Amino acid sequence: MLVVLLARKYNKMYSEVCVQRTLIAFLLLAVTNSPSATLNTVISGVVTSPVAATVTRVPAIVGGEADLPCDIRPPMHNDSLLLVVWYRDDNPVYSYDTRVPGPSAHWVEENYIGRTHWHNTPTAGLRMLEVQARDRAIYRCRVDFHVSPTRNYKIALDVIELPSKPAVFDEFGKEISGTAGPYHEGGEFKLVCSVKGGFPTPRIQWLQGDTVLATLSAGEYSAPTRTLPLVIRNATRAHLAATYTCTADNTLLAPPQKTTIKIDLFLKPLSVEIISREQPLSVGRKSELWCKTTGARPPAVVTWWLAGKKLDAMTKESGIQDANETESLLTWMPSKENNGQVLTCRAEHPKFNHSIIESKLPLNVYYMPESTIHLGAKMNPNDIEEGDDVYFGCKVDANPPAYKVVWEHNGVLLQHNPANGVIVTGNTNLALRNVSRLQAGRYTCTASNVEGDGKSPHLHMQVVYRPLCSKKERKIIGAALQEPTTVVCEVDAFPPPDTFEWTLNNSAGSIKVDPDRFTVEAKEGKSLLTYTPVSDVDYGTLACKATNLAGQQVTPCVYTLLPATRPDPPTNCTVYNLTDDSLDLLCLPGYEGGLHCVYVVEVWAAEGLVVNASNGGALWNLRRLGASRQLRIIVYAANARGRSEHVTFTVETALRLSPRTEPQEAWEVNWAVGVFLGAALTVALILCLALIATRIRHRSRDYEVTLPTLKNQKVIVQKRNSPQTADDKNPDLIPLSKGVAEAPPDPPLYSAIAQPKNSSSAHSLQRTQTPVTPISSHAHYTDMQNDSGRSMINGAMRSHREIVTTRTPLLAAHQESCV
Repeated sequence: MLVVLLARKYNKMYSEVCVQRTLIAFLLLAVTNSPSATLNTVISGVVTSPVAATVTRVPAIVGGEADLPCDIRPPMHNDSLLLVVWYRDDNPVYSYDTRVPGPSAHWVEENYIGRTHWHNTPTAGLRMLEVQARDRAIYRCRVDFHVSPTRNYKIALDVIELPSKPAVFDEFGKEISGTAGPYHEGGEFKLVCSVKGGFPTPRIQWLQGDTVLATLSAGEYSAPTRTLPLVIRNATRAHLAATYTCTADNTLLAPPQKTTIKIDLFLKPLSVEIISREQPLSVGRKSELWCKTTGARPPAVVTWWLAGKKLDAMTKESGIQDANETESLLTWMPSKENNGQVLTCRAEHPKFNHSIIESKLPLNVYYMPESTIHLGAKMNPNDIEEGDDVYFGCKVDANPPAYKVVWEHNGVLLQHNPANGVIVTGNTNLALRNVSRLQAGRYTCTASNVEGDGKSPHLHMQVVYRPLCSKKERKIIGAALQEPTTVVCEVDAFPPPDTFEWTLNNSAGSIKVDPDRFTVEAKEGKSLLTYTPVSDVDYGTLACKATNLAGQQVTPCVYTLLPATRPDPPTNCTVYNLTDDSLDLLCLPGYEGGLHCVYVVEVWAAEGLVVNASNGGALWNLRRLGASRQLRIIVYAANARGRSEHVTFTVETALRLSPRTEPQEAWEVNWAVGVFLGAALTVALILCLALIATRIRHRSRDYEVTLPTLKNQKVIVQKRNSPQTADDKNPDLIPLSKGVAEAPPDPPLYSAIAQPKNSSSAHSLQRTQTPVTPISSHAHYTDMQNDSGRSMINGAMRSHREIVTTRTPLLAAHQESCV
């Protein structure tokens, strides 16, 4: 009490701040230790109050700010603030004296310098900056008034230490930053959240969005480092790109510390499909097949498989990010063997052991038929004789099935013809009844479908038959006396003959030729006989017979032996295709004298020989003869015995036409215009005459019309007066030539050209019609005259033949033709 009274008495005398603070300290100490501290003591009109029993808690974060409140409002209206002192654990740390002007009114303990200051608005209190963990304590604010008793407030400063930012580790202890994984679909993964420090002990949680997955409460475990694991089992596609957040919080004054992790996941392919299923395919034709797979991440590996073999293909990934689509293009040319096989498109992920999925496509491959021809099951190809029945089968492999099968014999189509012994059944079977040697040869079958025609390799069928002469006509052979002549006997047989037999028939009888005089070439099916006539009786007929496995030849090959002579001259020579520089000549050969014969033609002009040509036959193509020339043609035959008589006739080549000029073309155009105008005038004139005839048709009379004929006769045509005639019904028509055919022009004259010389028999050239020269009725009339010239000699008809030429108006430049 004494200290207080002294302080109140002498407070105005000591203005120093230190003195005042000392007095206040003693005063507080006395009040605290006084046994009657719980009672209000009124000294000199000042009411003192004990320390407040309640404690106000003020939270603050390390490094943040804290406002410690203190009510400095006086309880009485006429009172005012005198002094405010702040204590920490009863140690003054800050004071504010209203009696001291200026900054000196504030005092701060050394550890709080620069971090604390007093403020009055909006409420009074002590503001602490940069709060530190050591600032955690209970603070007391003492407020002194001039009149009112002293007040004390307790403020507990709760300094909160935030935890560290959570760190996330995988199951192997490797820290994860940003993205975790990649993990495998269907597997599991573990995330461990680790948090260091924090006061009070922080709470740790795993969140997915707003959903709490796991929590470690503050009271469960307290250590410098706290961890909270998160285990995800059977990861699905929903976990791809999912975010998981680990939070640590121990106060509401600051947001929780958090770390977010994004999950990366390997995904298996969901589907695979062959999307381009163009069917059917064709052998040898390029096909494109597409296969699409979805769902794999990263994109799946797409492969094509056929019959256990991998095919080469081109893979194309989708351009859309995270589309998880992959397409594969197979450019492929199927073969026949692929028909019926299964084409597989396979999608697999290299990161998974069992992730293969497949799409299968049964192949329908079209191909051309493959045909194979074969004989019947019981047929022996080496024992088919004439008269046997032969059966063929055609095996066809085709897709689609063949719609027809055709048979060919030596390239000639066989038709179903039971009457001729050709029977086709079911397209794939062929029966030949009573076969002959002519049916031997190559047989094929051809099957057809939409892909084409497949022809089988040919099957050669041999028919065993007796020998036959290769040439049916009897051959005349000229043989000179005392000169050897070779006679060749050629036969057709299967198998080839092994023996031959020759016979000579003459006036002396039939003589069998000694085998030493002829040779046999069995493989070629012929025999060569060397025969030398000695006298005239040695001429006659040679007969040749061959024998093979089928038997002996029934009809022998016959050769007539005649003495070798000069050949007869050619006959019936015809000139055709006569132009301004060339002609074609054809004659009929006569008897060649039994020897090899050559036919010769000579073309002579006024200046000499133009062409000399020989040929094995009586046919020539003569060129470079010259235009508009009178030519004499000589034809004869020659062999080893000499020449035949000559056949001579003349022809005249045509005039060579010059190319048209422009004046000629203009003249032709003017001529055409003139013809047209003349025709128009003629029609007009006819109409006028018809009109006149209508006016005078009441006059009826007879009239004569003179028509030109072959002999310039006059033909008198009487007009009919019957009213039912067509002339009466059609008066506009002038019946001048009614009923009379138009007479052709006068025929050309025929002139004799040449007669064969030095010949006992008259060889003639028979007149024939040329391709470019029509034969008129006059030519027919001339033929009739020629035919009438024939005479009967010794009861036989003998025709008189001569070489003539004709000129027709249709041939340019008076071309001549041998007729």
